Amino acid sequence: MADGAPERSGDEPERPDGGTAVDPPTSVDDDDVAGDAVERDRSAETGGDDRAGGTAADQAPEADDGSQPTTAAAGPAATTVRSSTLRSTNHWVGFAAVSFLSAGLGVALSSRPLLLAAVVGVGYLAYANATEAPEPRLAVERRLSTDRPEPGDSVEVTVVVENVGDAVLADLRVVEQVPEALAVTDGPARAATALRPGARMTFSYTALARRGAYRFDGLTVLARNSSGSRERELDLGTESASIRCMAPIDATAAVPLRGLTSPYTGRVSTDASGEGVEFASLREYEHGDSLSRIDWNTYARDGTLATMEFREERMATVVVVLDLRRAAYLQAGDDGLHAVDRGIDATRRIFNSLLDTGDRVGLAAFASDTVWLAPGAGATHQARARELLSTHSALSPTPPEGRVYIRWQLRRLQQRLDDDAQVVFVSPMPDDTSARIARSLHVRGHPVTVVSPDPTLRDTPGRTLAAVERSNRLNDLRGSSVRVVDWDADERLAEALERARRRWST
Repeated sequence: MADGAPERSGDEPERPDGGTAVDPPTSVDDDDVAGDAVERDRSAETGGDDRAGGTAADQAPEADDGSQPTTAAAGPAATTVRSSTLRSTNHWVGFAAVSFLSAGLGVALSSRPLLLAAVVGVGYLAYANATEAPEPRLAVERRLSTDRPEPGDSVEVTVVVENVGDAVLADLRVVEQVPEALAVTDGPARAATALRPGARMTFSYTALARRGAYRFDGLTVLARNSSGSRERELDLGTESASIRCMAPIDATAAVPLRGLTSPYTGRVSTDASGEGVEFASLREYEHGDSLSRIDWNTYARDGTLATMEFREERMATVVVVLDLRRAAYLQAGDDGLHAVDRGIDATRRIFNSLLDTGDRVGLAAFASDTVWLAPGAGATHQARARELLSTHSALSPTPPEGRVYIRWQLRRLQQRLDDDAQVVFVSPMPDDTSARIARSLHVRGHPVTVVSPDPTLRDTPGRTLAAVERSNRLNDLRGSSVRVVDWDADERLAEALERARRRWST
């Protein structure tokens, strides 16, 4: 049986507008309200003190390791059969061939020993095919050490399987359907045993937490008859257990931006004169000008009064756009993060850095699902961005299956962008389509800065050719006045930004 198991996505359903669906509030019956009132009256009569038994929270044991205890389950819950396949294992094919060959030779040679061997073989074959593979009825309980891990934390998963049917399961094999993006680091996520009615088996494994939301809600079960000649494979749906791994809130170095800005005071220099810190020009003194802005050097030199003008600084509007097409899921070698994971990490850091410096920041993506967060600022806006970057289905660690319609999404993005919005396009630049996206946004008046995680290697002629083609695309963008940050795999993002800033300033 294959080691892999089908993926069960843990992402929440998505609304057409790109957000995540929220469960509707549960209605309250009049009987429930009346019952609560009776309970309050009873509590008032006893002085509100019910210390004899205590609450469930008071009686719940604390976790020994200092972590938050998970909710205790009531026990194994019934499962649902999503699919069932009955087939032969072909384990007895060779034995059957030998038996029939012995019978044929015994008849041809009139050999009693060969005929006797054939009779014994037929008896074994009759035993092998006397029973059919059982239909297991199982109940499953799944416990997680934590449901809110940090990226890189280990999550211990314990699975309890109980035989709630009437038949003995002589050969039962259970494989946990671990979400594809999670790696099992300790213990196999599978078990094999025999279970009598009412018996249980337990197995545990450890998975490495990764950014995103994941749901454990399925088992692959293989049940064979006692001879092993027939087997039944079941895809069982179980009571789900989920984890949500949120990306940390951290920033990188200040992101250099262009001069096109909104009319709100901020950190980006403009061509307009006014209040600021960078000297712009001198003008003739006018009545009412602040004495702090008079150029006393000019007055000392020729006795005339002149007022200094400074370059104004305003708030920038920036939209960070991710390239989440299947072509962008490139990886430098067999180890490490692929380019999309690095791009999502860069997006998170750039987003938080721009918020910290007082800019209005939004999020968008070229993906199979809609991704859009309008530019904004503040702690609430930052929390929304963190939720989107951590759990949105389009930002999956695995390549998408759906098609990305570039022209339609590019037109939609251009309609959403403010006239003064800048774009930070995060893409490994795997093909000419990514370069066309950057140019299309730039020529429509939105200054574009490309942050490109480098996923290429040069250890083979084919990989060297791919690296040269990518380098040529980046150079063509630079020739079109598009700023490019080429981010190597062994380089910190802050170092790549600083290296690019020094090149732009020369």
